[in-house]
Amino acid sequence: MSTSPLPTPTGARNAASAVPDHADADWGWPLLRLGFRPFYLGAAGFALLSVPFWLLMWSGMLSQQPVLPPLLWHAHEILYGFAIAVIVGFLLTAGKAWTGLPTPRGSSLGALTLLWLAARIAALGAPYVVYAVLDLALLPIAAFILLRVLWRAKSRRNLPLGGILMLLALVNLAFHLSALGLIDWPALYALYAALALIVMIECVIGGRVIPLFTANVTPGLKIKPWPQFERVVLGVTAAALLAWVAQLQGAWVVALLALAAVLQAWRLLRWAPWVTLTRPILWILHAAYAWIPIGLALLALAQAGVLAPTLGIHALGVGATGGLIIGMITRTALGHTGRPLKVGGLEAAAYALMMLAALLRVLAPLVAPSALPSALTLAASAWSLAFLLYLFQYGPWLLRTRADGKDG
Repeated sequence: MSTSPLPTPTGARNAASAVPDHADADWGWPLLRLGFRPFYLGAAGFALLSVPFWLLMWSGMLSQQPVLPPLLWHAHEILYGFAIAVIVGFLLTAGKAWTGLPTPRGSSLGALTLLWLAARIAALGAPYVVYAVLDLALLPIAAFILLRVLWRAKSRRNLPLGGILMLLALVNLAFHLSALGLIDWPALYALYAALALIVMIECVIGGRVIPLFTANVTPGLKIKPWPQFERVVLGVTAAALLAWVAQLQGAWVVALLALAAVLQAWRLLRWAPWVTLTRPILWILHAAYAWIPIGLALLALAQAGVLAPTLGIHALGVGATGGLIIGMITRTALGHTGRPLKVGGLEAAAYALMMLAALLRVLAPLVAPSALPSALTLAASAWSLAFLLYLFQYGPWLLRTRADGKDG
């Protein structure tokens, strides 16, 4: 059994020492016991390396070229390499928690992880068809596994998440067909659709967990359920993103995106973000979610011809997606490795770095366009350092048995 070189809470150390000697033999290699372990580890490592790699290509300092044009490679791999790995790892883990039924572990989980990794490697130089086949395989398999578990457990509430995975798989198919010249739909628009679907996952999951986590640790705080409002927010947001993906034009699209931004901001304010300022594990979720209304507002301005669309895209991609991911992969990894749901200065630094990366990437083109190369370098450095800190702290924990001696 591997030993973490990092200090752990006393209770965690005592629990770890109580793990029976036969645990590894009974439960298998710790890395492959539950979906979050290999996929969080792989996603964080990929995030650490891929953004600097893209920046070197963008600046002309790297001659190595992937099988896709550099811009498409960057956008696709951040969405389908990084974000999808976290989503799959999270849903395979949550599926077991929601239903009590087993999800892949051991060799089957290892095969899924290797399939994801093989696609990332193939993107760097394999024949395009090989890359496409490998890249297209993971999501349908993960969606089938999740839907099967949810259906068997009659967990109807969560079935739409499996449906979104299937939609992401179809969008990915459209992307590769476009890249191969087999359909007449810009590959970049397929990536807009993928980002929109990922944002909708964030809206659904965020709406469930952020107010719950906040109320649970704040004495006296009660966030009253408002199901009708929630349905309106999600419906308007989905409609606004669909209009944007379809590249529809007109004042009504601007108004729809602006309305979605206002409703999402109102939704966040209902969750009392001001009470989380002394709790980094909570404020990162609120701060990251705030980038959703910001991103929608920036997309509205882009549709009005005021700003470039890349600002809204990066608000949603770096601020919301990157921020929510760094927040959730710390919190869920702590819980599922049997550790207290408390973070220290290292995690708080990672959270701050992710928010800094988003600010630099979104604001720099507005405030100082001539300083864009320097701002991009700083943003990429902040992004990568955030995941380096995550790997330093959580990597050993993901590779070892739970601190409380339980399976998982």
